[in-house]
Amino acid sequence: MKHFSRLMAATALVAVSANAAFAEKWDMPMAYPATNFHSENAAAFAKCVGEGTGGALEIVTHAGGSLFGGNDIKRAVQTGQAPIGERLLSAHANENPLYGIDSIPFLATSFDASEKLWAAASDKLKAALDAENLVYVYAVPWPAQGLYMKKDVNSVADLKGVKFRSYNAATARIAELAGMAPVQIEAAELSQALATGVVESFISSGATGVDSKVWEQLTHFYDVQAWLPRNVVFVNKDAWTALDDASRTAITTCGETAAADGLAKVKELSGGYLKTLEENGMKVSPPSEQLAKELEGFGQTMTDEWLKSAGDDGKAIIEAYRAN
Repeated sequence: MKHFSRLMAATALVAVSANAAFAEKWDMPMAYPATNFHSENAAAFAKCVGEGTGGALEIVTHAGGSLFGGNDIKRAVQTGQAPIGERLLSAHANENPLYGIDSIPFLATSFDASEKLWAAASDKLKAALDAENLVYVYAVPWPAQGLYMKKDVNSVADLKGVKFRSYNAATARIAELAGMAPVQIEAAELSQALATGVVESFISSGATGVDSKVWEQLTHFYDVQAWLPRNVVFVNKDAWTALDDASRTAITTCGETAAADGLAKVKELSGGYLKTLEENGMKVSPPSEQLAKELEGFGQTMTDEWLKSAGDDGKAIIEAYRAN
């Protein structure tokens, strides 16, 4: 029996060693700092996958655009340069209008509304990603988007001529409607762009403001609650197909956990971000009645434009969202 026990132990050790020797490593590019809640959530997801596969699949996260810049992540995963990645999906609305569903101004302005909208859109979004050699894993929203400025703003007229950071089609269109000058800037480049005067305003969440320490350059945050965009994690379809069933199950299960944990975390952090902005000297306030009304007018214009560009699929999503 002792001999048998030693034999079994040795066999188990060999199996573990073999598993480690043949473990697959996936590099996962991400655009936001390692301290951002999306990046921390993705790191937990990667750990979950490693544990769920018994070490057979190791996912290594690369935050802050260190492996691929934000604008290059989706293409890198599509083409197999990276097997998995995280990207703000609305940044690619120029490729497919459906990708901009979560950035239609004032359509879904709360976490509950955002969840309803995503539920209505998810099947069609998964199909769109699948057509581009991508497998959807999970998505997590940002807090509601607000307007960062370095002056008082009481109406859209006060925005005319302001150099405005855009990061997707929606922000570029708002800039156009308001008479601002849009400049395409990724999150990793925002601090430098503000410091050098390349941009002087932007719409984003409290999280981005804290990540970039915008109080060093800007003075006001107007809590307009424009929309709640989402970061989406996706896998290269060829890499996905090459996995065994157990590994795919681990990714799916850990993705479901990451979606739930990420949502809970962003809800917990949302108010704290605005408090941090205030503690660092920024004036945090709701928009004036006139500014809110004018921005909502932009929202209606952009909803109509989006419906026209997104066709029957877009119409079906909006109808399903409004029916619930």
